Amino acid sequence: MADVIEINDPDELEQYRLVWNSLLLKTPKASFFHSLDWLQTYWKHFGQHQRLRVLIIQSNGTPIGIVPLCINSERYQVGNVRVLTYPLSDWGMWYGPLGSDQSASIFMALKHISETPRDWDMIDLRWASAELNDRNATGRALRAVGWQSQKMAYQQNSVVNFSDTNYETYFAGLSKKWRHEIRRQTRVLDRSGEMTFHRHRPLSATQGDGDPRWDLYENCLEISQQSWQGGSTTGNTLCHDHVRDFVKDCHAVAARLGMLDVAVMKINGKPAAYQYNYHYHGNVYGLRMGYAPEFSKQGVGKILMNRLIEDGFQRGDQTLDLGIGDYDFKRRFRTEVETNYRFVCYPWASWRSQGVRLTRWLKRHRNEKEQVAATKGDSN
Repeated sequence: MADVIEINDPDELEQYRLVWNSLLLKTPKASFFHSLDWLQTYWKHFGQHQRLRVLIIQSNGTPIGIVPLCINSERYQVGNVRVLTYPLSDWGMWYGPLGSDQSASIFMALKHISETPRDWDMIDLRWASAELNDRNATGRALRAVGWQSQKMAYQQNSVVNFSDTNYETYFAGLSKKWRHEIRRQTRVLDRSGEMTFHRHRPLSATQGDGDPRWDLYENCLEISQQSWQGGSTTGNTLCHDHVRDFVKDCHAVAARLGMLDVAVMKINGKPAAYQYNYHYHGNVYGLRMGYAPEFSKQGVGKILMNRLIEDGFQRGDQTLDLGIGDYDFKRRFRTEVETNYRFVCYPWASWRSQGVRLTRWLKRHRNEKEQVAATKGDSN
């Protein structure tokens, strides 16, 4: 017999820590963002205006899955809309139920949601996988509980896959021009002075480590402030006031868990470029990267990335996620592209969700007409 326990108070989740950690080990595409510590840190900084709905899925009294959900107020043209979603806020690429049987977990979670009073206007389950082995679990679960949903591609990321090859073979597969640029700019930087590569990936505190290396974190922060990121208003750079304390707290937590990965390139002892990552079981997620403006012409960013990838091969990593966005340097380094999806449900009983649906339909229809007009213009 299956049943669901709903937790709304983050403090009550502590009693499920051992279960959470056990299910994390069995979760496909798991990362630092799936950890209980991530959720607790995220909620400490951004949970004030959200409602937590973590669902513990049990079978015969034994937890088989955990589905962390939240209700977040999001601004649309129709006003504020209460959105039932995952607590990730675009920090990572993948999210979903914890545990090996994700199909059963998401079905039981949505069934529970459908049978409880609706305190949300719209469902928007982003960052979902839709691979063949996933069998469209989220879409099938939504249909099974009687809800129609729209499946849409949400984000694309560039990935370096380390499996079944070595660095020499990988490097030889890059374009001839890109290999030439990397070699040339490496020689230029070598002539500029002493170039040193520092990468820190601690073991967990339970294994006797957990060192956060605050000196390297400060190097990353210093470079971020000096670069264009220092003037960014998007609120997601390392040095932005809106997230600075949050990222710092996550740094300490990730180091304690053994999920931190930081790389800094220095020229004559001066921080020149950084790559700030999290990692879990050989899969590295690139959170942020940057370089000091004074070294931009020397290509220090691509030199650091190349060195990071070479070091990843030596460490036996599985993948390096270069992050969201189709930037030129990502296209040149990547070996594959991955796509995540969003599953959106607009209940007919919610006028706000129907307003969002209509607005999106009109925008999509307008864009299609403009594309047709542009095509006709090109043909003429």
